[in-house]
Amino acid sequence: MKEQWMVYAKKADFRRIAGQYGIDQVTARIIRNRDVREEDLELYLHGSLSDCPSPFLMKDMDETVEILGKKIREEKRIRIIGDYDVDGVCAVYILVQALKRLGAKADYDIPDRIRDGYGINIHMIEAAADDGVDTLLTCDNGIAAWSQTAYAKSLGMTVLITDHHEVPFEEEDGIRKELLPPADAVVNPHQSACAYPFPGLCGAAIAYKLAAALYETWNIPEEELSPFVEAAALATVGDVMILQGENRILVREGLKRMADSRILGLRKLMEAGSLNPSALSSYHLGFVIGPCLNAGGRLDTAKKSLRLLLSPEEEEAEALAWELKELNDRRKDMTARGVEDAVRIIGETGMEKDDVYVVYLPECHESLAGIVAGKIREQYQHPVFVVTKGRDGLKGSGRSIPSYSMYEQLVKCRQYLKNFGGHPMAAGISLAEADLEAFRRTLNEQSGLTEKDFEKKVWIDVPMPFSYVTEALTREFQILEPFGNGNERPLFAQKGLLVRRKSIIGKNKNVMKLLLADGSGHPAEAILFHDVQETDRNLAEGDRISVVYYPDINEYMGKRSLQMVIISCQRESGSL
Repeated sequence: MKEQWMVYAKKADFRRIAGQYGIDQVTARIIRNRDVREEDLELYLHGSLSDCPSPFLMKDMDETVEILGKKIREEKRIRIIGDYDVDGVCAVYILVQALKRLGAKADYDIPDRIRDGYGINIHMIEAAADDGVDTLLTCDNGIAAWSQTAYAKSLGMTVLITDHHEVPFEEEDGIRKELLPPADAVVNPHQSACAYPFPGLCGAAIAYKLAAALYETWNIPEEELSPFVEAAALATVGDVMILQGENRILVREGLKRMADSRILGLRKLMEAGSLNPSALSSYHLGFVIGPCLNAGGRLDTAKKSLRLLLSPEEEEAEALAWELKELNDRRKDMTARGVEDAVRIIGETGMEKDDVYVVYLPECHESLAGIVAGKIREQYQHPVFVVTKGRDGLKGSGRSIPSYSMYEQLVKCRQYLKNFGGHPMAAGISLAEADLEAFRRTLNEQSGLTEKDFEKKVWIDVPMPFSYVTEALTREFQILEPFGNGNERPLFAQKGLLVRRKSIIGKNKNVMKLLLADGSGHPAEAILFHDVQETDRNLAEGDRISVVYYPDINEYMGKRSLQMVIISCQRESGSL
């Protein structure tokens, strides 16, 4: 995979911004590089929940609150239908707790990933009707459930949709027509008629906004929303939403609350993962806690993850937390085998020549297809679909690159698909085995991608010498957190570094430690954590290299020292 080192060149009066906010000019540059406008700097640095837009700005929020209020007063049965991933589980948790706080006769159902597939389905609707349910309330699904919604309405049920996925559409003569389900209300900020100023919320965040609207209407203290902020933050990171605007505030505020979490199950999950609640970061949400909750829906049932969040019992919560951790450990092993098989198939079939990789792994557990696709995408920098064999045909998950809108491309070849949905960067599909090759061929024929799109772009905030880095500056960068999609950890670069010393360490010999020196002889300890490539191993003392890095404070046995964490390394001077 080719790699381009790119330096941001965004302009602003960094000296003035640094003076106004009491920060280093380098920090000011990083913030501008994240596309933060000067008028939004205060919100970026000090924004709070009170700065977030009113939930009532969302289309149909008033109607949804009014209908739910009427159903609660009439003691009608309400069933919440969620999804089996961390976003869906957190969304159901929020709505169950909120509605029960209002005295609603509310319960929930979550589809089984293997048996039911994604979203609300006819079987679940019939089960609700048999149970005497009056109202269906979806979260993190439903926007594409036109026929299912119509069927529920034909049975006399009220249907309320809350979702964050792209709205299905038809395009004719260049004009798009949204295909909204015939529900009593649809809350989804991606609707063209929705005036909500920040449409990039996840399903659980929209559930939180609904809970906030309900609590405001019923005069329940805002402070009682606190655990819902935690759940929305966890889901925002777990669903890889862009960490800008309202999402950034939700995650930052959620992390603060998790230091003393009100969700017993979340505290037990932290204990099982040996996490320090007062030192949580978005990394822990995305790569430790979130995957454990996802493991329930992947290898067992998402209802187990939901029971953990809802559990008021210490012993039950602890047992569920350890079960989910063990499921996630098993999932990691299965994922590694799936990635190995995919790499082998790509090499054997000559798939590297394709623009879009469609990898058929019939033996791969279908719940792991998206994870495997993501890892293959990272390795090859191509859009990837991993397709597995299900009970009723093939199912697949895709992960994309920035220049390729996966959802829009699927719309163009929908004739081969039984079902599909998703975002520009990720999607899910189902299709007949007989259509797999035609689907692959059509995707590639219409991809519109060029060789440049397949080059990994490493964006450098500032070409900054090691000698400028101090412990104080490194600590200052913490105000930029939480890091993640759209608010990436800042990266720096320096060229012409001399390798004075090198050693390969770690249990698996996959970590490289270096002592580097710049042209003036200023030394710095550096470390390369990811799997050391052969080109890196061949580095020798006396070599001159260019590096992309970020500074970190290494604390070991009571001692603190600066170290540079290398992200990428080249013998050449690069293009800085």
